[in-house]
Amino acid sequence: MTDRDVNVLLAQLHKELAEHLLEKLRNGEMKAAELNVARQMLKDNHINEFPSPTSPLAELENKLNEVDPFDPDDVRYTH
Repeated sequence: MTDRDVNVLLAQLHKELAEHLLEKLRNGEMKAAELNVARQMLKDNHINEFPSPTSPLAELENKLNEVDPFDPDDVRYTH
């Protein structure tokens, strides 16, 4: 298997995982551990900017907020 073949497979795996997670989120079937996988996937891919209101990322953010709304008062800083 060539490096190109491996890269194609990894890209396909990444795409399939993202689609699977988004589908579970859309259907309300996502469990806490899967929410963490989605969060980590976004973080690992440096998805941390504000999305345009019509982008798939905005849809993901909105769905995550429906499941677990963000409350800034819940944030605790530790040093």
